[in-house]
Amino acid sequence: MLSNLRKMSSEARAIVGKVQTVIEHKLTSTFKPTFLQVINESHMHSVPKGSETHFKVVVVSDSFVNKGLLDRHRMVNTTLADELTNGVHALSIVAKTPEQWQQTPAVSPSPACMGGFGH
Repeated sequence: MLSNLRKMSSEARAIVGKVQTVIEHKLTSTFKPTFLQVINESHMHSVPKGSETHFKVVVVSDSFVNKGLLDRHRMVNTTLADELTNGVHALSIVAKTPEQWQQTPAVSPSPACMGGFGH
């Protein structure tokens, strides 16, 4: 089950913040993913160094079988409702079934921040 989760080096794990750890725990508990990646993309935005405000999550789970994209996103957003109302400003979601992930195991990089509204 979790054996296919992305492994992080001990050095990378040392810099993972509290919010990211909570997100990883909640997504793991809720979806029992075969693959999970939580990426703090805050450094790509105009926020203080060390912020945990912008994340991308890649969740591969049987929980998404027979669910449309909107339903999958709602499931993830519901799971992370507390974080989204308490400091997480942006959440990019990639939610796939194991079969979909096997066919396309890649995620496009997020675009650079454009500096705010209207860009």
